[in-house]
Amino acid sequence: MKKKIAWVTDSTAFVPDPIMDTHDIFIVPLEIIFEDGAYEDGIDLTPEQLYHKIVQANSTPKTSQPSVGKFVALYERLQEEYDCAIAVHLSSDLSGTYNASATAAKMVDFPVELVDSKLMSYPITSIILEGIELAEQGKDCQEIALSLREEYKKYENYILVGSLDQFYKGGRVSGLQYFIGNLLQIKPIFQIKDGLFDVYEKVRTEGKAVKRMLEQLDRAKQSYSVKHVQILHGNVLEKALELKETIKSKYSDVEVLIGPISSTIGAHAGMGTLALAWRNE
Repeated sequence: MKKKIAWVTDSTAFVPDPIMDTHDIFIVPLEIIFEDGAYEDGIDLTPEQLYHKIVQANSTPKTSQPSVGKFVALYERLQEEYDCAIAVHLSSDLSGTYNASATAAKMVDFPVELVDSKLMSYPITSIILEGIELAEQGKDCQEIALSLREEYKKYENYILVGSLDQFYKGGRVSGLQYFIGNLLQIKPIFQIKDGLFDVYEKVRTEGKAVKRMLEQLDRAKQSYSVKHVQILHGNVLEKALELKETIKSKYSDVEVLIGPISSTIGAHAGMGTLALAWRNE
């Protein structure tokens, strides 16, 4: 007998091992391209290796969405074992991954429901977990996907980019903003809002930026129920742990998860990136 739902995502999602081990989640890797060739995110290159390579490379690495063929192969394989698939991908405004997956879905004789998360990293995983709960309540593929397409509205995220230089070269920030940021040594706090990067606020120091991010969490806690907070980092575990301590000392009821940003995100945001994300319920 076939299993009900296969969950598909891409390598920008941070999916902790215990979640991978207990659920039917399949990850399609993006590629990171250096002068010496292409590397599959999470397969050929760990985040640590990535930052090491960036330091040694002559030019900023580029990233590339998975090919349509990769998705077709996966969907054909899943067809054997599952009734349908729900694919939750990083924001379609930031990458062509969602479109590649959607194109592949049309080429196979297998029902695939596409969800544009309008987010990236662990919030994608969080949306999948919401979907798994809905499936356990007996909802079907279409109903679940319909509900998940609205999920992004509940999420808040604040991002301190480790390297404005890399972020700028990757085409994620305008030249003028970058110039001003560098000139005045400003630390912009970014957000992914409605699928796009947006400057939330400009502050002078990293310390002040972290303080502002925590103030936003305080504000959310007063207005909503916030049960889980994610701290995502670009190879700066100590800073992430410090931030976790600060949050836990204030809110003992909040579960704090720490994880690395994927190599694809790291290739744009750089080492030293620190992000805070949560879902307002």
